[in-house]
Amino acid sequence: MIVITTPTGDIGARVLDHVLDAGRDVRIVVRNVSSLPDGLRKRVEVVEGSHADRDVIEPALSGAQSVFWLPPGSPSSPSAKAAYVEFSRAFCDVLPPSTVTHVVGISALGRGWTEPAGHVTASLRMDDMIGGTGINYCALTCASLMDNILRQAESIREAGVFYQPTPGDLKLPHVAKSDVAAAAARLLLAPDWQGVAELPLYGPEDLSFEEMAATMSDVLGRPIRFEEMSMAQLEEMAKAIGASEGMARSMVLMFTAKNDGMDTMTRPVARDDTPTTFRQWCEAELRPAIAV
Repeated sequence: MIVITTPTGDIGARVLDHVLDAGRDVRIVVRNVSSLPDGLRKRVEVVEGSHADRDVIEPALSGAQSVFWLPPGSPSSPSAKAAYVEFSRAFCDVLPPSTVTHVVGISALGRGWTEPAGHVTASLRMDDMIGGTGINYCALTCASLMDNILRQAESIREAGVFYQPTPGDLKLPHVAKSDVAAAAARLLLAPDWQGVAELPLYGPEDLSFEEMAATMSDVLGRPIRFEEMSMAQLEEMAKAIGASEGMARSMVLMFTAKNDGMDTMTRPVARDDTPTTFRQWCEAELRPAIAV
């Protein structure tokens, strides 16, 4: 039995599809059962509620061997620590006496970074807490997700512009959620690995946002430009769309660390496990979203 958390989220849903396609028994933890398609409910066991709740996660683990773990990272949480570390505390409490032997989690690049990094710092503390339970744990430490650009689909469609609090010529790694989900599924379906480890997922190439704008322009067939926003603008924008003061500030710390070199302080030997290029992502994900 494999347990999938956040099964309706963008990564969790893809992991779920991979595991179901492999013919494995699956149990999902979901806040609202009514949000599930009828066809899916017939293919999985369902536990309703928040996976931060001990009374929900404890029975969800019963008889299970592997777990895909991903806190939702709610922007309304008071802090990144609350969103990731505290959210995962009940899970860590019930793991050791459970039947679970392997956990695969989603985290971020940044191990060894010494400055505060907001969401990243909290994610790495979550990894340490899960790893400290004695369970076999692999954290998929991801570069910035290409798919986050879809949050600006309306701006790209209507005004031909997208924004980031990053210099336009700074090259950074970017990875597609589809590759992240595929990596998670591989580990869940073949739990023959041992210990506590990180699997860095960088994507196939480092790109600047100006280079990404050029690729988007080519794929979409019209000019798309990038504009750098300030960290103050980022913080205010995050709060305007519902982020708490603590989570908005955490985003500033994270992007500041990325701009200062956190994601590029180590370089991968090979990037074959995350093959989706930004152009391929634009063709498969961005173009259909813009065409809506």
